[in-house]
Amino acid sequence: MGYGFIYCTQCGRNIKVIMPDVDIDFFDRDGVLKLFKHTPATMIKDAKTEKHKTGVYFHAVPEHPVTGHASLDYKKAEDRGYFKIDCLNVNLYKEVKSEQELVELMIQEPDWDMLKDPKVVANLFHLNGHFNIVSKLKPKTIEQLAAVLAIIRPAKRGLMHKDWIDITKEVWVKPTDGSYFFKKSHAVAYAQAIVVQMNLMNRAKYSFDAPSKN
Repeated sequence: MGYGFIYCTQCGRNIKVIMPDVDIDFFDRDGVLKLFKHTPATMIKDAKTEKHKTGVYFHAVPEHPVTGHASLDYKKAEDRGYFKIDCLNVNLYKEVKSEQELVELMIQEPDWDMLKDPKVVANLFHLNGHFNIVSKLKPKTIEQLAAVLAIIRPAKRGLMHKDWIDITKEVWVKPTDGSYFFKKSHAVAYAQAIVVQMNLMNRAKYSFDAPSKN
């Protein structure tokens, strides 16, 4: 969540407003974006301008005449009141056939012992490559899994050596040095997606070695 400014025509002043973070998961991001007029966001990284990996604007923004991308860095655009939405491609949702099935997969308690298997963790959304942290912390709830996702990020990595009482107190505190960390809202959403993926695997509908089964 950040801040931006909008111009108030009644008072003639710029008013500071809260700009929420909005992430939307799609199983076919490109297919959905073709249906809506949008402008890809821009980011400046290492003094180079590049297309933002997920961010788009669904309203009018200043555009680069050649690339068609936003001409402002997404952070400067936010300061000026432009509202970026992050559209994410999450392939695991291709295996979900209905809203009812998705709800069932979300509320079903997963087999947390699956996280003891390095081969399983290596193929899980956002957890792949981090079996050392997962196996050490042994999450047993969505809230703990969300904390693990946050601890994977550099700003909170040191918490992997603490117990869950201390982790719960510190993991969602915003760093004062500006280092990158995972916001709780994002972490919980991704943890929920991992639970869906784990439950799909248990239903034998999600395979990493063979075509999916219907």
